[in-house]
Amino acid sequence: MIHQLIFAHPKPGMTEEEFQRYWLEEHAVRYASKIPQIRRYKIDTRIALPGDGAEPLWSGIAEIWLRPEEQIESLQTPEFLEGARLDEPKWAAFWRTLVLDTDAHSIVEPPRTEGVKIVRLVKRREGLPLAAFREQSLGKHAELVAEVPGLRGYLQNHVVDGAYGIGEATLDAAHQLWFDDTDALAAALASPEFQRAEEELRPLVQERYLHEMVVREHWVIGPDAR
Repeated sequence: MIHQLIFAHPKPGMTEEEFQRYWLEEHAVRYASKIPQIRRYKIDTRIALPGDGAEPLWSGIAEIWLRPEEQIESLQTPEFLEGARLDEPKWAAFWRTLVLDTDAHSIVEPPRTEGVKIVRLVKRREGLPLAAFREQSLGKHAELVAEVPGLRGYLQNHVVDGAYGIGEATLDAAHQLWFDDTDALAAALASPEFQRAEEELRPLVQERYLHEMVVREHWVIGPDAR
């Protein structure tokens, strides 16, 4: 199953609140959820935290689960071509969209309820082979993250091999860490356990490509697949 992550930003002139509301109440319900090949579908809306400074790169994430053999078919359906695709310019700045097709590795099984999580995008350091990056990320680093207090779920989403077929993928992985709320998240990020995990991660990645976003989840289709 492909676990696709789509990072989106509001179109010019639309506030983040308007963008998120339209995505959840209009686009997801009237268009995207009607694409028959989508097995599960979740929208993650960015949570603005105290101290957030510059304009965020993205204001939300669509998470879509579909079978690899049905991905192209999904993009050829009337529900996509005449529905979801035509609707996207009404609310999203399509030129700022980032799409990652990933294989999900469950380190700590995520909760089935809607929750709060931090999504961290990473790119391996130059010269580090992809296989070595994946092995180390899923090895010692994952073991250390699993010890972080308050952690309720933990996925590492690694970009599929096909993204490297004609060159280098934009990013290599998205790490998703679940917590009860933003207070639990803040406490976890300040913990010695998280700092040890960071020390293990830093030599593996290029820090200028490390992006983080705290989000709240909203199931549209799921958590059980249709």
